[in-house]
Amino acid sequence: MNLSLVCRKLCSSILSEHFGQIVQSVGEDLLKYGAKPVGLIRFTTHLPSAKIKEALCVLIKHGFVTHRPTERGIEYSLLCERIMMILRYSRYMFFVKTVCGDEAEMMLEEVLKNGYITASEVIVKVYKRIEQLPSDLQPSVPVLKDKFELLVKNQFLMRSLYAETPEQAANEKPNFHLPDLNLAVISTRLEGGNGDPGDNKIYWKVNFDRFTQDLRDQIIISAMRNRLDENASELMRQLLFLMYLRTASWADTSNPIPLTEIKEAVRKIDYPSLSQHLDQYLRLIEEDTSQFLKRVGDSGGGQYSVNMKEAFNQLAWTTLENIVMERFGSKAARIFRLVRDRKYIEQERIQQLAMIPAKEAKHLTYTLLQENYLQMQEIKKGGVAAAPVKTFFLFHIDLNLVVRMEVEHCYHALYNTLQRREYEISSNKRMIDKQIRMQTLTSNLKEHGAPEEQLAEIAEMMTPSEKLQLEKVQNTIKKLGVCELQIDDTLFLLSMYLRYH
Repeated sequence: MNLSLVCRKLCSSILSEHFGQIVQSVGEDLLKYGAKPVGLIRFTTHLPSAKIKEALCVLIKHGFVTHRPTERGIEYSLLCERIMMILRYSRYMFFVKTVCGDEAEMMLEEVLKNGYITASEVIVKVYKRIEQLPSDLQPSVPVLKDKFELLVKNQFLMRSLYAETPEQAANEKPNFHLPDLNLAVISTRLEGGNGDPGDNKIYWKVNFDRFTQDLRDQIIISAMRNRLDENASELMRQLLFLMYLRTASWADTSNPIPLTEIKEAVRKIDYPSLSQHLDQYLRLIEEDTSQFLKRVGDSGGGQYSVNMKEAFNQLAWTTLENIVMERFGSKAARIFRLVRDRKYIEQERIQQLAMIPAKEAKHLTYTLLQENYLQMQEIKKGGVAAAPVKTFFLFHIDLNLVVRMEVEHCYHALYNTLQRREYEISSNKRMIDKQIRMQTLTSNLKEHGAPEEQLAEIAEMMTPSEKLQLEKVQNTIKKLGVCELQIDDTLFLLSMYLRYH
């Protein structure tokens, strides 16, 4: 897979922010030149072998690099998509917090920070973190063990098994078998003792495929909420659960789901209005232009199939229409929709059907063509031998091409956002460091019962203009963080479209 320059720059920027300069240099080298052994990495990066090996260890531990033996030694190659998943870590943690609670969120954070880790180590680290927090959470080894088991039961975590080659890793079946943990030994470790808690060399890593599925499902559910209402979104959630029982996770369409099973699933949840009007809701979703659901049979009161491929096709179109609307206005979006509906259309027909003045319609159509949102096809129609050949120019949309272009735009926007945030932090580093020192000093003095006058004196160490400037910087960084999440939302949706098409 050939990576674009902006994609490489984005991955390099993410590695620099999270792992530092040396890991970034090795990662950037693998991104630029592809798979290569340590000797060639040393030749292009001019780094010592020891540093390169350390960087590769970090990258392998986090699942960013794969390796395979070749004639010229072990070659290492970088997985760009995995590096970009770092941008979604906060979303994964929030999802786990919602499903499994605060302790489970801390556990996931520890696994994400370490790449892979044993269950007993996670429990010890999270126990110590909770102890230091001034919160209502009380650390307890049995509770933390139950939370870890809940993460594995929900398949958020899986065993990290060693594979010699990428092919073996691809064929590796997820293992969710939990070892018997000795809680007494874990408690002893917390007090500084030693002993085997029963999971020596049994490591766990994050099951990213499961998180990708959950984010994908959330898009479908929230799209149905926006199109219809809360009841329709809950029905969609139940349909997705039923889909998983009989269909592979990444199948284009689900196997038929009988109406009797849908009724049974809805009866178990507390949605009386949905239970009462289930048939009408199924008909509404089925007849909706989004085409998420299709009736595929009449036996047993009816059978329905969830069409994931078509769902993301429709969502990609909607996203592109919104982008065209934001960039070029509502009239350009109307032309884009018209070309989409007609598939192939001439300039004159666009002017007639879009109900926009001819000059403006022509200008907008050629703007969209110039920006690659529309494509043009030349068709020559031959008449009588003596007559000249007539040429038609038809406008159409190559959805795959436009989606790939927008994915590149997302990479560019994310890279610019990361660079801007880095600039804001580095140019105001002195002031940010000063605030951190003041906060540390204040909290230490509070612990030792310092008087209010002394605390007020420390608060006055920062001038009003500095406070104002710091507030402005913090607001900018916060906005950039929100912006990063919103861009990644669009990138994820378009990536899902490409995965199905």
